[in-house]
Amino acid sequence: MSGKIVVATGKRKTAVARAVGYGGNGKVFVNDIPAELMTPEVVKLKVMEPIAIVGTDVADKVDIHIRVQGGGIMGQAEATRVVISNVLSEFGGEGAHKRLLAYDRRMLVSDARRTEPKKFGGHSARRRKQKSYR
Repeated sequence: MSGKIVVATGKRKTAVARAVGYGGNGKVFVNDIPAELMTPEVVKLKVMEPIAIVGTDVADKVDIHIRVQGGGIMGQAEATRVVISNVLSEFGGEGAHKRLLAYDRRMLVSDARRTEPKKFGGHSARRRKQKSYR
């Protein structure tokens, strides 16, 4: 396992993905499950999207092990997508980085939006109790 090692993190809502990428033969594991075997199909497509954009010339030379926790299925998938993109852009150099950036900036940058906390005097973050007069 000598050579270049890349550690990356990605976030989406409350999901956090942490990855370690190193030289290998193109295997991607998400929580010890191969990415090709992920279900549902929409999640698998979202996770494999950066690999399809960068191309097999870079992706076949990198093994990526990802741990993702928190949030829901799609939040975890998008956090995983960010992590894979960052690892591939590190290994692929400027060309891979530009390809990912041209396709979608959200692949390289974690989404900073979070849910707004609930406040007193209402049912949710913004909604207030109704008045019965007037």
